[in-house]
Amino acid sequence: MIAAMKRFLPFAAALLLGLLFTLPPTVTVRADGPVSETHERYAVAAREDVWFYSAENDESGLFLIPYTYYVKVLREGTLFTAVQYLDDVAPYRAVTGFCKTELLTFVDFVPERPYLRREITVTYSIAGEKQLGGGAFDELERRFVYYGTSYAGTARYFYVYADGIFDYVPATQDIFYEYNTDYLTQVSGGTEEPPPAEEPAPTLSAVQIVAICAACLAVLAIAALVLRGRSSHTAPAEEF
Repeated sequence: MIAAMKRFLPFAAALLLGLLFTLPPTVTVRADGPVSETHERYAVAAREDVWFYSAENDESGLFLIPYTYYVKVLREGTLFTAVQYLDDVAPYRAVTGFCKTELLTFVDFVPERPYLRREITVTYSIAGEKQLGGGAFDELERRFVYYGTSYAGTARYFYVYADGIFDYVPATQDIFYEYNTDYLTQVSGGTEEPPPAEEPAPTLSAVQIVAICAACLAVLAIAALVLRGRSSHTAPAEEF
């Protein structure tokens, strides 16, 4: 009997350890759920002097990125970052170039309104004395996609696109548009992200509790029987 119980003792101990180690582990999750990763990265022109360059040098500036609007980051560099502005959604066309890395403000979210989508109308007048006709075509209007503003000395120009051609037109009007503000809270920390919340430690089910208690009692009973068997076979001490 005692021998059988001795053989059962390792089995009971293994059962007890198995019940303890099969409990589900504690999992730490974000309070707002898992964060979805995106492969797109953006940077905002959070100042009014962020130029879009055609090459990685100061002499190739094409236009100023509209204030508070974004460029898509293609490759971040130490001095210049390769970027894309606008996309190929008619009548717009994506352009790739460079911006100075130190002037960009990189963000970790995809903005809802990354690019300024704006068209402008330019009126061309035919100068000179009219010779024939009623002058119906002495003034012509042309629409262009606006990319940004550039300067030649004190003269101001708009960098525009139409019919597959990029070029400049004189800035004969002011461009007004709504500023982005999403980067102010998400970059400057205006709204703090809640700290990660830990799920409560899992509780034991009734079946697990009963099984653990039974295993513990079995181990204690076997240990008591083993000790009693040893004491009964021990020779009494000699009296002097």
